[in-house]
Amino acid sequence: MSAAIFQIVPRAPGSREGVGDYARLLATGLERNHGIKTTFVSATPGGGSWTLSAVSNEQWRAHPAKAIVLHYVNYGYHARGLPLSLPRQLRRIRQLCGGRLITIFHELYAAGSWRQSAFWLQPLQKRIARALAEQSGVCIVSSALLAEQLKQLAPTVRVIVRPVVSTFGEPKLTAEQIANRDPPRWAICGGTELIQRSLHSFTGTGELFVVGGADRPEIRHRVAQAHYLPNVETAAASAVLRTCAFGWIDYFERADVPTEAILKSTTFAAYCAHGVVPVLPHAGSRIALDDEALPGPFSLENLPPDSARPAIAQSIYEWYGRNASSPRLAATIAGAIES
Repeated sequence: MSAAIFQIVPRAPGSREGVGDYARLLATGLERNHGIKTTFVSATPGGGSWTLSAVSNEQWRAHPAKAIVLHYVNYGYHARGLPLSLPRQLRRIRQLCGGRLITIFHELYAAGSWRQSAFWLQPLQKRIARALAEQSGVCIVSSALLAEQLKQLAPTVRVIVRPVVSTFGEPKLTAEQIANRDPPRWAICGGTELIQRSLHSFTGTGELFVVGGADRPEIRHRVAQAHYLPNVETAAASAVLRTCAFGWIDYFERADVPTEAILKSTTFAAYCAHGVVPVLPHAGSRIALDDEALPGPFSLENLPPDSARPAIAQSIYEWYGRNASSPRLAATIAGAIES
């Protein structure tokens, strides 16, 4: 008999939303490779999942689980990032259905200047994150930077670093498929806001593919000389990325954030999963996991020449497979469930 878990998400998978897509990929990997089935519970009604606020005590008791996997994004559970009741809800759920709590912190807390509400709300947001971490048997974060921040909040918790997965596919590629690409071919992909910011800063030359996000007239006008594929299906997005040499990503809205924080970007993950060399407006600082560094980071100022790109792209592709792929994530969560 297969094991069963709950995955609690802000919104049910299926809406082309980053956390939901991540949870769906995790569910697929857990069932396919480890025989662990998922029931989704979402904070927002819809999508065929259970709704967190509507599940009765009797329903929780009737569905014992080996684990409860919480995908935590504070603003996903409360408009101001203050889901004050969530730690209490999780404690009750664990008592009713059993199983350990595994929390995947997609975000810990917001940051901003004193002119922004995030600055004043941060102490409460930290308190909620600490309460959830201290309930958790294992906490998952996407970078060593987030692991350090979480350890400052809750020093005794067990933290595992696992970069986010590509939600635009994870193709099996040969060295020839990575090498034989047109070097001037660029991609810009992701959600609508990231695409708009990346387009604003992009000054590269060559053929450009803009993939993902919602169809916006202002984007369509801006990319009149490019290939624009909004609202794209995963298979079509993956097919495009498999032909691109470089991927532009203007991820950081603040200049003081260490570059390794980009490991929580599904766009960055998609580039790596397809052997596309990620390129940022500024090269920034080293990106590594367990002292295994990615090549780069790269900007237009240190863009690898055509002769060096295939080896660099191959190294990035292999790094993703070892450290960030969905099978690696599923194995990590399966191990946390059993440990």
